Amino acid sequence: MRVLILLGLLLLSNICLGQKEADMYSIIHAVSSERIKKDVTTLANFGTRHTLSDTVSKTRGIGAARRWIKKEFQKTSKNCNNCLEVTYQKNLIKKGENDRITKDVVVVNVLALQKGTKYPNRYIIMSGDIDSRVSDPNNYTSNSPGANDNATGMAGTLEAARVLSQFSFENSILYVGLSGEEQGLFGGKGLANFAKEKGWEIIGILNNDMIGNITGVDGVISNRDFRIFSEPVPPTETEKERKLRRFYGGEVDGISRQLARFVYKTTKKYMPEMNPMLVYRLDRFGRGGHHKPFNDAGFAGIRIMEAHENYTQQHQDIRTENGIAYGDVVEHVNFEYNKKLTAVNAISLASIAWAPPAPKKVEIGGIVEPAAKFKWSKVDGAMGYKIYWRNTTSPTWDYSKSVGNVLEHTLDGIVVDNYFFGIAAIGANGQESIVTFPNAIFR
Repeated sequence: MRVLILLGLLLLSNICLGQKEADMYSIIHAVSSERIKKDVTTLANFGTRHTLSDTVSKTRGIGAARRWIKKEFQKTSKNCNNCLEVTYQKNLIKKGENDRITKDVVVVNVLALQKGTKYPNRYIIMSGDIDSRVSDPNNYTSNSPGANDNATGMAGTLEAARVLSQFSFENSILYVGLSGEEQGLFGGKGLANFAKEKGWEIIGILNNDMIGNITGVDGVISNRDFRIFSEPVPPTETEKERKLRRFYGGEVDGISRQLARFVYKTTKKYMPEMNPMLVYRLDRFGRGGHHKPFNDAGFAGIRIMEAHENYTQQHQDIRTENGIAYGDVVEHVNFEYNKKLTAVNAISLASIAWAPPAPKKVEIGGIVEPAAKFKWSKVDGAMGYKIYWRNTTSPTWDYSKSVGNVLEHTLDGIVVDNYFFGIAAIGANGQESIVTFPNAIFR
């Protein structure tokens, strides 16, 4: 009888796994470049979406843009039996906060929350920026269509919500339009603080900022390359944690880096034609994005964006000089590429939202022994666990072993000195959590 029960559970697990595999491909195919193009064009046609721009007009300025975004989320919610909770989240920023805040302004984010069925207080977030700018960051009246930067990220977030709202997830997904990015990352700061006040458990944020350009200023053209930026370790780590890293490693294994690796692995599995580039840096050299405030608060966060930027089309007055057309206009956006990176986000969100939580505590042992030993905390809902390891110079988890529904395991013949390790939890549907890097030692 016990054998029959085990065989039944195995069969059920395989059926669930097969269904989720099919769902992933359904999600990819459901993403529409035509809907994305329509949304990018609508956002660009608001004239300017500068944080300090008009909030009263029905056709121009950031006020009109965010009201339209909210209505689009509400349409999506209506089509999924009101599965999304659509709200504003606001923060007053006073004049003089920095040299880009020239008057008091209410920074307004648009939130669409798809509540999880099992872990409603665990949130995986996808964000795009609402605001735009021209050459002068304080010019809030000139036309600033912001087609690629960042209507593409905002349109991708709207589209991901449309596609994923047709599914049910164990964890909550939050789709967000963030404001105030160009003036000082104020929208991200406000939402990160709001999440801490509410006691949300943030799994991570996928910040999408410029996901529509394939022609680089360096002449490189690619509709497959994209970058995933992630910081090495959280800035909130303790001095004790910093000192322990000197002896046990982990300089490139913080929570944001594990989130980046998860997106990389998911992309390579379901969209192998794409070329995700793991960039070991918080953001582009000397620049920043809206995942940073979440990182500052101790949450995992990454930036997903195009690999080949064109600086003549970013933060530029619309003009032609020496035969070069400057300005961030719709004509420069590649919507098939925008669709691909939206799909990357959608399958990553789904994979995380369908997965059990990652083990909170992972202990590692095996000092001066011919084996690597592990113990980890139990995860409710996990049907098994997987040990990952890699060479210390490898950017990705290259080796793995499923070890069943146990809470400790020994890898015989694997010298702990020569590799980095991590543990992921596996759900009944076969979906895996983000990897947890060891955070304790035992002998």
